[in-house]
Amino acid sequence: MATVSDKNGKKRPVGLAERIYHALKNDIFDFRLMPGAHFSENEISERMAASRTPVRQALFWLEHEGYVQVYSRSGWQVKPFDFSYYEALYDFRIVLEREAVKRLCAMPPAICASHLTELVSFWIDADRMAPGKALSRQDEAFHTTLVRASGNAEMARVHVELTEKMRIIRHLDFTRKDRVEATYNEHAQVLEAILKQQTEEAQRILTAHISQSKAEVRQITLHRLQQASLQPVSP
Repeated sequence: MATVSDKNGKKRPVGLAERIYHALKNDIFDFRLMPGAHFSENEISERMAASRTPVRQALFWLEHEGYVQVYSRSGWQVKPFDFSYYEALYDFRIVLEREAVKRLCAMPPAICASHLTELVSFWIDADRMAPGKALSRQDEAFHTTLVRASGNAEMARVHVELTEKMRIIRHLDFTRKDRVEATYNEHAQVLEAILKQQTEEAQRILTAHISQSKAEVRQITLHRLQQASLQPVSP
């Protein structure tokens, strides 16, 4: 039986609807289900060898998260990409994270350093990871930790919601070695500036880092969409 870890690290069984949800989400993230593609519950049921009830439940979860939408009474659609929407989310992230950096730099140095210990250990001291989804999760943790460490719980909550909405596009930034190298270097520079309480420098580096990621991800996404559209359709 498939299991996943809960927030306390304990294993729990995964139900059929949840397995279908994760499978469809991976298909969307990896462009096996293309943006704008239409499909029916029956098609998913046949592919997953499952009844329509768990399929419908999985689709409702994905709809709630904004990945799919009901197209008609009997059909669904993967939401088309709206780059202006994602770019607005990137801009909102910059606002939140600049404020978080400002608050971190204003803390007593010892307290600030204690908040950043694990980030320094991973992004500066440890061996570098290879490109992939695991590193993408670490990148999310880096930015989330900065905001959470600022001490504003509402900022942290909103930032977590932003992170989830952007995950479908942000993980593509960790498919290329040059982007991984840039991320490590820029994260280290942000941390070093914060630890030296160089507020403006830390904000400048962070803003440039997120802005460059936004531009790169757009290009990578367009390339991936083009590649996926050229793949032969399975019979």
